[in-house]
Amino acid sequence: MIRALLVATYVLAAATVGIAVALPYGLPIGLITGVVLAIAGAQIHASFSRRREKRIAEREIAGLKRVTFQFEQALTETRAQMDDMSRAIEMKANERNKKLVSELQMIESLMRDFATKMASNARRATVAPVPASPAAHMAAQSTADLLETIRDCLASSRVDLYLQPIVSLPQRKLRYYEALSRLRSADGKVIMPEQYIQVASPAGLMSVVDNLLLFRCVQIVRRLTQKNRDIGIFCNISGDTLADTEFFPQFLEYLHHNRDLAGHIVFEFSQAAVAKAGAQGEANLTYLSQLGFGLSMDHVSTLAVDLAKLRTMGFRHLKVRAATLTHGMGGSGALVSAEDLKKLLERHGLSLIAERVEDERTVVQLLDFGVDFGQGYLFGEPRAVREDSLKGLEKPDMPSASTVPLRKIA
Repeated sequence: MIRALLVATYVLAAATVGIAVALPYGLPIGLITGVVLAIAGAQIHASFSRRREKRIAEREIAGLKRVTFQFEQALTETRAQMDDMSRAIEMKANERNKKLVSELQMIESLMRDFATKMASNARRATVAPVPASPAAHMAAQSTADLLETIRDCLASSRVDLYLQPIVSLPQRKLRYYEALSRLRSADGKVIMPEQYIQVASPAGLMSVVDNLLLFRCVQIVRRLTQKNRDIGIFCNISGDTLADTEFFPQFLEYLHHNRDLAGHIVFEFSQAAVAKAGAQGEANLTYLSQLGFGLSMDHVSTLAVDLAKLRTMGFRHLKVRAATLTHGMGGSGALVSAEDLKKLLERHGLSLIAERVEDERTVVQLLDFGVDFGQGYLFGEPRAVREDSLKGLEKPDMPSASTVPLRKIA
C-alpha cells in the first residue's frame, strides 16, 4: 500500500512538471521531461528500497549469528555436561565392578573353605567310633543325616533369607529388618536355626551359613537404600564365626572395602558369643564398629551387663525379651527397674529393643518403660524373601501373605 502511494506521488510530480514545461516549450518537451522525471523517481525509490532491504537483511543476519553463537555455546555446555555424566557413570560402574569382584573373590574363598571343611568332616566321620547302644546309634545316625542335609543345603546355596520388621515406638514406623537364615532341604523342608546350629556348629559350618547370609544382606541393603535410605538390616553373626580366626579377618577385610554399607547394616551377636569373644574377638568387634557398622546384642540371659564395656566396643543396641521387661526383671540380674532401664542404657549410648512382642497389652506396658523399638509377631512375622524379588526391589509396604517378595514387606 505504501509503495503504491509513493509510485503515485512520483507519477503525479512528473506529470505536474511535464505540464509546467509543456506550456512554454510545447507538448513534446513536456512529455519527455515528465517521463524522465518519472524514471528518475523510480530509480531513486528503488535505490532507497534496496538500501532499506539491505539494512533489514544485515540485521536479520546479525540476529541469526547471535542465535547461532548462543546455540553453539549451549551445545558446548551440553556436551561438557554429557562428558561429566559419562565419566561419573563410568566411575560408578567401575566402583560397582570392583565391589562385585570383591564379592566374587569372597565367595570363591568361602567355597574353598567350605570344601576344606567338608573334606575334613568326611575324614572324621570315617574314623568315628561306633556308638555302644542302639539308642546312641540311632541318635548318631539322625545327627549324621541332618549334617549331610546341612552340607547339601550349603553346597546348593539353599540358605533362604527371612526378614522380620523392627519398628520404632510409639509410632510403629518401620526402621529396620532383622535378617534370619533358614536352610531348605532338597524336598522343600525348612530347617530352623535351633535345629541346624547344634549340628553345624560342631562341624565348623556356621561361618559358611553366616557368610551366605551376609551376602544376601548386602544385596537387600543395596536395593532397599535405592528407595528408602532410612531402613537398615540387622544381620546375625554366630559366636563360631566371631571366633573363627581364618574367616573373621576375611569378613573384616570385605567390610573394610564396603564401608558405604556401614550406615545400613547392624551386626548382631548373642550375649554368650560376646562373653566368650576374648581379647581378639573384642578387638574385632571394636574394629567392626570403627568401620561404621552398628553392633547389637541379643539372646540376653542376664541384665547384669558391663554397659561401659559394650559402649567401648561400639554396641548401639540391646535386645531384651518383652516378657523380661514386663514381669521378669527380678530374675534377670538387673540393677534397676524396667522403668529405669531405658535411661541407664541411654547414658551408655544404647537403644533398647523389646523382642517377642505378641499383643497390644504388652505394647502398652513397654511404652511406660520408654522402649525405643519393638519386634515380634504383633508387628510382623519373619517372611521369606524370594530370590526373584531381589531383581526389582521397591519401597516396602505391609503384606498379608506369609511368603512374599521383599517389596511387599513392611
